[in-house]
Amino acid sequence: MPETTRQPRAQQQNAGPQVQAFAHPGMTATEAAVECFKEYARERPEIVTMWAFGLGFVLGWKLRIW
Repeated sequence: MPETTRQPRAQQQNAGPQVQAFAHPGMTATEAAVECFKEYARERPEIVTMWAFGLGFVLGWKLRIW
């Protein structure tokens, strides 16, 4: 089975300014987005909590069985 590797450094440099601001070498765009969200959640936990509660309320209301 061939070993999977991350992109070479030459391709990582073309990732864009937003991804490079939070990314460590070898991070994918998804990993960088999750890291950015975690940092935002540490800085503003009340906002993230209210969004999670609101989304849970709407989903629970729309997905109820009866």
